[in-house]
Amino acid sequence: MSVVPHILVVDDHKEIRESVKRFLERSGMRATCAKDAREADERLSTGHFDLLVLDVMMPGESGLSLCRRLSVERDLPILMLTALGEETDRITGLETGADDYLAKPFNPRELLARIKAILRRSRQMEKHAGDFAGKRIRFGHLVFDVDKHVLVDEANNEIRLTSSDFKLLIILLKRTRLVLSREQLLEFTAGRSAGPLDRTIDNQISRLRRKIEVDVLRPKIIKTVRNEGYCLAVNIEVLE
Repeated sequence: MSVVPHILVVDDHKEIRESVKRFLERSGMRATCAKDAREADERLSTGHFDLLVLDVMMPGESGLSLCRRLSVERDLPILMLTALGEETDRITGLETGADDYLAKPFNPRELLARIKAILRRSRQMEKHAGDFAGKRIRFGHLVFDVDKHVLVDEANNEIRLTSSDFKLLIILLKRTRLVLSREQLLEFTAGRSAGPLDRTIDNQISRLRRKIEVDVLRPKIIKTVRNEGYCLAVNIEVLE
């Protein structure tokens, strides 16, 4: 991560992206703007960024589509901006690999707090993942190649993980057999507290289960512990 975080702001509304850029720069960060997915790709091809602030609704390729593509192509934290009340967009954004979301209209201080939390967690995650650097981890019927962010099943099929999938799995692997509450998991992954109706972690767990469970309706790897949270319910083996 850069000493001074460099943020890419992608929004088709010039006033929003320029005001966010000015606010982030006044707050000690670097910021670059793009008006759509095509321009974002150009910026990403020529510069290094620590986080992407991405609007859902844009002309051309949507923010959700860009988020899905980037989550596979690169390890870049993404904060989605959604229309107020558009719960479907928020859930879909998390399912496509976003690390967090913020509803419009938003308070710039809240945006800054969310960005700082994601960056802080990304630094911590680099440290946690570093404990497994260069390793492959066997759990259940899968082998996890940490450096490649890839799972390999018994038929040798590869399953790529998004940035948020990777963070959540690392957290669970580091605490195998321990029950972690939704609040703990949200703090670990996004660095913020859960609201009363916040389903972020449930949605992320569901997405990860679709990639690692043989039967998502009867999960055996990530167990739900009623009224408590979630648990990685299998042993792990670190391979050479």
